[in-house]
Amino acid sequence: MRKLWIEIRSSLWFVPGVLVLAAIILGLGFVELDVTFADQLKPLGWLPFLNAGAEGARGMLTAIASSMITVAGVAFSITIVTLSLASTQYTPRILRNFMRDITNQVVLGVFVGIYAYCLIVLRTIRGGAEGGGFVPLLAVFFGVLLALVGIGYLIFFIHHIAASIQASYILDAITKETTEAIDKLFPQELGQPVEDESAAVAVVDEKTWHPIPAFATGYLQSVATETLMQRAAEWKTVLRLNSEVGEFVVEGAPILSSARALEDDALASLPALFAIGNFRTVDQDAGFGVRQIVDIALKALSPGVNDTTTAVSCLDYLGAILSRLARRRMASPYRQDGEELRVVAPAPAFGDFVAKSLDEIRLCAQGNVTIHLSMLRLLNRVAGITDDPVRRRILLEHGRLIVDLADRAVAAPYDRERINGEIALVRNALGGVAGLPQLTHTPSTGMPGAGKAGL
Repeated sequence: MRKLWIEIRSSLWFVPGVLVLAAIILGLGFVELDVTFADQLKPLGWLPFLNAGAEGARGMLTAIASSMITVAGVAFSITIVTLSLASTQYTPRILRNFMRDITNQVVLGVFVGIYAYCLIVLRTIRGGAEGGGFVPLLAVFFGVLLALVGIGYLIFFIHHIAASIQASYILDAITKETTEAIDKLFPQELGQPVEDESAAVAVVDEKTWHPIPAFATGYLQSVATETLMQRAAEWKTVLRLNSEVGEFVVEGAPILSSARALEDDALASLPALFAIGNFRTVDQDAGFGVRQIVDIALKALSPGVNDTTTAVSCLDYLGAILSRLARRRMASPYRQDGEELRVVAPAPAFGDFVAKSLDEIRLCAQGNVTIHLSMLRLLNRVAGITDDPVRRRILLEHGRLIVDLADRAVAAPYDRERINGEIALVRNALGGVAGLPQLTHTPSTGMPGAGKAGL
């Protein structure tokens, strides 16, 4: 069910289909109202909005239906073009974000739904020559109102599409989705040192594990960890996940191991606890949100694009994600039921997120002073949020990597002074851990233009 819900949320057919069904029910309901209250509506026929003959009503609804199905086709075309543009300009990983956009789904559903409503009402209109003339006045009037609503949605859709392909909009949407996943995965604030897990490690090392093969090939999208723990307690065993959420698993390869052999009925119930699909999702995989932003930054830094400003924006949003993580207690891989160890599930550490955020960008930004400065500012922001010495040492190590790269790649004295200024700020924010070195071999020529009257 969880996998089905993930697929439905990222589809372009479910919400439009629901709205079409609602429009059909609405059309039938208004026609029924016209039939039920026909005698009460006849005295109101002089009102302009309720005064319509059979031919006039047919012509109006036909025009509305034909225009709406045309607009729906244009809207679908715009959506496909937007998906193609976003894929080539940013990264293919964000296509599912556009497909999951509820605004796009609702707009497409409104256009097709109005078309379906008009078809339903058109079928009920009869002229006098067709035996017992009937014009559903309320239904026709409501069809005109829906046409006006469709015009408003068209204007809004054009604005939304124009906004949604901007880099800042995309990065903000990815960051919000990722921070929501972080809040769900790591709900506890960081308030005390990491617990000693040596006893749990010893228990894991001494056990003999029975592998349980994966039932499908694809990305591990989610795991029902609470239910998995309940099953482990029920079966009086310890279950160990061999793959982290977001990793690619192969059918037949061990995805799970048990400390004792399980019965056939127990093995048959395990696939329902895993969602495996052909794409990654952010729901239980916050690292995938980081991956999308890093991909956009790498595309921006490529020689063919050379968009440093977008890469700086990516680092700003990555800093927001890491700042959120810096305040959270990371999930322990060892899950207990009372005093008994029940589940061992690999969990990402803070250092993993920092490495995913900075390593590839650092390697692709050699000699780009603006990116070096932005990465140091990122470390400065995150270091000012966390007091944990382990996390500060991780930030310090990445700071040293950035400084080492800048020391080798940046030659201009002016640029080196700017970088040294940011290094000093990071050093102050990381107070309490070993120092961060500044750039070493500054050329002796001084600042550009020093001692000269001009060019």
